[in-house]
Amino acid sequence: EQELCLQVGDTVHILEKLEGDLYKLCDMIFERWATFPIPFYYSLLVAGSQQEIVIPADIPLVQELGATLREWAQIWHKLYVANKTTLFRGVQQMAYSLIEYRSQIVSGTLPKDDLVELKKKVTAKIDYGNRILGLDLVVRDEAGNTLDPDRTSTVSLFRAHETASRIAVYSINLCVHNFVCNIGEDAELLMSLYDPDQSEFISENFLVRWDSMGMPKEIEKLNNLPALFTDLSSSDLMRLRLFLVCQIIRVGSMELKEGKKHTGGLRRPFGVAVMDITDIAHGKTDDEDKQHFIPFQQLIMSPLMPSRVIGENEPLTAVFNKVIATREVNHKGQGLFVTLKLLPGDLAQVRKDYPHFVDRSTAIVRKMGFPEIILPGIVRNDIYVTLLQGEFDRGKKKTPKNVEVILSVHNDEVIFPGAGYDGITEYKSVIYYQVKQPCWNETVKVTIPIEDVCHCHLRMMFRHRSSQDSRDKSEKPFGMAFVRLMRGDGTTLKDGRHELIVYKVDVKKAEDAKVYLTLPATWAEVEEKEKQTGKQFHHSGVIPVTKDSFQISSLTCSTKLTQNVDLLGLLNWRSNPEDLDQILQRLMEVEGGEIVKFLQDTLDALFNIMMETSEKETYDTLVFNALVFIITLIGDIKFQHFNPVLETYIDKHFSATLAYMNVLCDPTSIVFLCCVVTDCRDVLLPLVTDQLSGQLDDHSCKPDHEACAQLLSTVLDNLDRKDGLHLMRKICNFWHYAHYISTFKTRQDIVDFLMETFIMFKDLMGDVFAADWMIMNLVQMQVFLRAINQYSDVLNMYFLDKAHFELELWNNYFHLTVAFLTHKTLQLESFSQEKRNKILNKYGDMRKSIGFKIRDMWYNLGPHKMKFIPAMVGPILKVTLVPEPELRKATLPIFFDMMQCEHNFSPGRTFEMFENELITKLDQEVEGGRGDEQYKVLLEKTNPLVTECTRLQDFDVLVRRKGSLLENLLAYRTITHDESPEHRMSCTVNVLNFYKEKKREDIYIRYLYKLRDLHLDCENYTEASYTMILHAELLEWSDKPCAPHLIPGHEKHVWTQQELKERLFLEIISYLDKGKMWEKAIELGKQLAKMHESHMFDFMELSQLLKKQAQFYQNIMHAMRPQPEYFAVGYYGLGFPSFLRNKMFIFRGKEYEWLEDFSLKLLSQFPNAVRMTSTARPGDNISNSPGQHIQCFTVKPVLTVPHQFKDKGVPEQILNYYRTNEVDKFQYSRPFRKGEKDPDNEFATMWIERTTFITAYRFPGILKWFEVKSVSVEEISPLANAVETMEMANEKLSNLVQQQACDRSLSINPLSMMLSGIVDPAVMGGFSNYEKAFFTDTYIQNHPEDHERIEVLKQLIALQIPLLADGIRIHGEKTTEQLKPLHNRLVTCFQDLREKVEKHYGVITLVRCQPQTQFNVRGCQIKLLALPPSYQTLLIQSRVCII
Repeated sequence: EQELCLQVGDTVHILEKLEGDLYKLCDMIFERWATFPIPFYYSLLVAGSQQEIVIPADIPLVQELGATLREWAQIWHKLYVANKTTLFRGVQQMAYSLIEYRSQIVSGTLPKDDLVELKKKVTAKIDYGNRILGLDLVVRDEAGNTLDPDRTSTVSLFRAHETASRIAVYSINLCVHNFVCNIGEDAELLMSLYDPDQSEFISENFLVRWDSMGMPKEIEKLNNLPALFTDLSSSDLMRLRLFLVCQIIRVGSMELKEGKKHTGGLRRPFGVAVMDITDIAHGKTDDEDKQHFIPFQQLIMSPLMPSRVIGENEPLTAVFNKVIATREVNHKGQGLFVTLKLLPGDLAQVRKDYPHFVDRSTAIVRKMGFPEIILPGIVRNDIYVTLLQGEFDRGKKKTPKNVEVILSVHNDEVIFPGAGYDGITEYKSVIYYQVKQPCWNETVKVTIPIEDVCHCHLRMMFRHRSSQDSRDKSEKPFGMAFVRLMRGDGTTLKDGRHELIVYKVDVKKAEDAKVYLTLPATWAEVEEKEKQTGKQFHHSGVIPVTKDSFQISSLTCSTKLTQNVDLLGLLNWRSNPEDLDQILQRLMEVEGGEIVKFLQDTLDALFNIMMETSEKETYDTLVFNALVFIITLIGDIKFQHFNPVLETYIDKHFSATLAYMNVLCDPTSIVFLCCVVTDCRDVLLPLVTDQLSGQLDDHSCKPDHEACAQLLSTVLDNLDRKDGLHLMRKICNFWHYAHYISTFKTRQDIVDFLMETFIMFKDLMGDVFAADWMIMNLVQMQVFLRAINQYSDVLNMYFLDKAHFELELWNNYFHLTVAFLTHKTLQLESFSQEKRNKILNKYGDMRKSIGFKIRDMWYNLGPHKMKFIPAMVGPILKVTLVPEPELRKATLPIFFDMMQCEHNFSPGRTFEMFENELITKLDQEVEGGRGDEQYKVLLEKTNPLVTECTRLQDFDVLVRRKGSLLENLLAYRTITHDESPEHRMSCTVNVLNFYKEKKREDIYIRYLYKLRDLHLDCENYTEASYTMILHAELLEWSDKPCAPHLIPGHEKHVWTQQELKERLFLEIISYLDKGKMWEKAIELGKQLAKMHESHMFDFMELSQLLKKQAQFYQNIMHAMRPQPEYFAVGYYGLGFPSFLRNKMFIFRGKEYEWLEDFSLKLLSQFPNAVRMTSTARPGDNISNSPGQHIQCFTVKPVLTVPHQFKDKGVPEQILNYYRTNEVDKFQYSRPFRKGEKDPDNEFATMWIERTTFITAYRFPGILKWFEVKSVSVEEISPLANAVETMEMANEKLSNLVQQQACDRSLSINPLSMMLSGIVDPAVMGGFSNYEKAFFTDTYIQNHPEDHERIEVLKQLIALQIPLLADGIRIHGEKTTEQLKPLHNRLVTCFQDLREKVEKHYGVITLVRCQPQTQFNVRGCQIKLLALPPSYQTLLIQSRVCII
């Protein structure tokens, strides 16, 4: 049975129709066939052509599903590679859902109503997925189909984008199936949405009551307690974290104890449960049938509890945050079982679209506050009151009170503790046991009829509750507080915290509202009254004030009550007609959400003002401004849903003839009428055009451009409704442009028009539309392209000849076209393949059209070209860097034409201006992300096209330079984000070397500082200092002002060269100090000191410099300074970047960095590389392989003694610096055997292969590594090897003796080990083998040429005796009692050794020298003569100076 392996979107041919509705299909790629029951695509071949036309048989939504899945699949793969697990799984689940939806749609078995519902789900899922993936916005019609820009007016398309990008409203459906918890008493479950990062409750509570038997109070709701959290905006759901939290309140006795005498009915905190619903809110999980278990966390009552236990007396938000932070909860199977589902839409939409989720039993849980989109028709009059906290005096009691707050409003059933239950008249708070400062954080909703709000107030009574029923009955309220819901000016209680005054309860007076309502309710009122009257508030008034404190917060969500006094003033304007001008002016300062809630009342008030004050024109302008403000406000995306309300108001309520006449005088108001008065368009159109013409007239005193634009868009949109789209396309052809140009009277008018148009187009190419409005952006670019093509003909026709050439106009044209071509909307390479195909199929590649136009216009310039050089080099470079092959081939020759042009017209027959500008712009463009390897290749291929120039070789040189620069810049850009700082440094050095060669100091300095910053990040202070030295070398010690390009960064301070060089020297010296390079710091310090002493005469600064130098000298002699290791590293194989490939480098290691550590770090940068075990250079089979092979081994620097130290006694501390610094020669020695191995003496046949590496630069330098420029190999004979070995042994012994002599605190163990290894008879100094191998008569007779070396070896053996003597002397001075036996043995062995050596090789005496420094300690310093290690010198020199 034949099968075809197809992916979504693959195309097949229908070969024939078989029986049973089967189709024989052929895979177009592999030409395999199989049978399928249903064709998804019909493919037809057009006769006589190779073009294939694919006619989709699917409905548009199925096609959109396929395209969406293909686009998501590419992103899905990238998410996997980037290890973005959460988003990866979210996309996976959404993709699976879409595939399932697609299967259901194409099955053709769904009823019509189900298909409509499924389409809604599909479009909602696609739009949500596109949004979280950052893809383009999809605009749709009411049926959910994507809008076709060819069939939709531009204005309608724009408004559709606005609608699609509006802030969406969502709901979360919650169903509680069960609550398992062993309480034994009644319980209340209060569930809400919570943001732990802000410690903020988002919604009101959903209340569920549970009885003591573990069943719901309403038994009919068993396993089904639904709730709908509504009015949630995108910003609510897209929070970093969102939790469903549940507070479990026990209703019973104070403590869980059996007994009849305990007080009952008390609300006590018992536990909490939390669930992270972030993924559900973000749409990443969508399984409505999955039951989630939310574990229960019980609260502990004991006040003496460890910090890890959550106590019941802690604030509620703190409890939730602690539980959320706890990874594991010991729930013992107790908790909630719930299902959750995210639903798009508000309450009305959910009821319509998902009726099975919302029925009469569903509790509607509102957001605490209005949604971000306020929909018309919403009627709310809710005041949320939160009992925050208090502090209560214990009075006569020994322990703090158990305070219960009783909240009441003087009305029936207006307090709602949670959604799901009817209102109550009195709310009792939770009781915290013996807490002086209880924090409740309990929120209730107060709902009062609008007509009663002005008469109502909240009253809080405070009562101590006893655990014993008998005592509790005798407890009376001890305090009372209240707050008015409406203020004296008619506005509602302000949102926020309120510190209430707690009055002492006198039962009679406390119940008499007439008495206490005369008193201030809050301390804020007290302060305000004291400021007004100047009198202090008396705490012992009609009702005394207690020492207690209490705080609440309030939030008003009402479409009938306003907290804004200015809006209230407008609505009640007749009460204060004398203040009407101020009232109208202040209306513009009112927050938009307040106005739209009272839209009809506000419009009524404004038109009533217009009618009732018509005899006076005093308020006309103010009323018009207010109307314009409101209409503009309705246009805001947040309030655009109120457009229908505005239309309804005009149709049904707006009928004042006088108001019509007045409104028609304002263009913005005409827009208002054009939108809504549908029956009068024919009458209004002439009036509209007349107003528009008058406003846009240059002589208009105050043209309202915004209103005119809005009016024009409205007219065009209305024209579109009557086949205006065809009309608009017809007038936008060539004739229309040509006719319009012909209406200008003078050539200057055309220039002005084109200049303004070019500038306007260029401005509009900014971020006018959001980046994800892809269709709108492309439509805009399409319009621009059509216009630019027409304007190009105008330029050629009117402004090309010499007499009328307009340089600025042409310049603006070229900059406009380049901005068009490089616009981010048109860069197809940055898009997914699916998106790229959509754009190409619909619009083509507009870049090519405009690029060819640029080319043609450039060549049309003729003799005017020189006027655009070098200014147009940068813009043309941008064009050529666009990665479109045809475009590049068309535009790259412009460069060579520019070079030819400058060469022909410049006096020196050069193209320096072009070259300098090209280098500058190429650096900027490549660093900005443009350019690729193909560009370099194409550039080199394009070069032969230039054949007319007499100096073709100069063009070749320039092209090669440009190619080299481009290669370095591309490598630099590629490696910029590399984790390896070493790679970034290498590329930076390659680039700055190029600019140094080209003497482009401006760019060269910029890259120097990039390199310095890289070194500082890695704490390479030595290399950072050498980098800065390169900048200092460009400056002189003079008072000449610095050229701007010599000053780093963008500093505005004007420096002289001397000032800047001094500043650089001080910075360099500080880096050298950190890098322990004190010798180099002293060298620079001396230069600076000389300038201060002889030229600047700044002796104070000179004294500071000399103090630093003195410290540096001390550091050299006494500070610990580990010598760095050097490593040879070879990168072999074609898998390495070009700047490393098949090259060898010497690396300078960090302090205490050994080969193993260095190798691991090196291999971590190339995880796929293979480490080579051989140190020999590999063959071509490895060098030309596609892989990566790394060779790494330690090399020794070769000391080059400075001339000032030669033939002089120099302390070892000074010489040590030069052993590892100021070096460029390194050696690696590999032992091997020649001839047969001597079993008695292996040294006789042990040869050394010595490889010498010479680097391009000396160490240290601007890098920690330099490339090896030359390699030489020599073979060292066994005798020469023995001489070198003895040299190194003597040197090592001398260094160790000197260290022990200078620092008595050093451990004696290294010296003991070295002395033992030399004088022990079993080893005999290591030279016994040399005696057997080289001092025999046979060897001397066979190798007469080695006589001189043998004598040198004997001298070295003899020289070791006085060094050993000095070492044993110091060992004796420092030895302890425990080491005395060892020391005695060393002395005995040394005597035997000395006797033997002096007998055979003579005696060498070390000359004692007088102290020459401030250190007068015997044996402190041993000064070895600093001589090069040559045999001749060693024969002559045999004295060692000792202080």
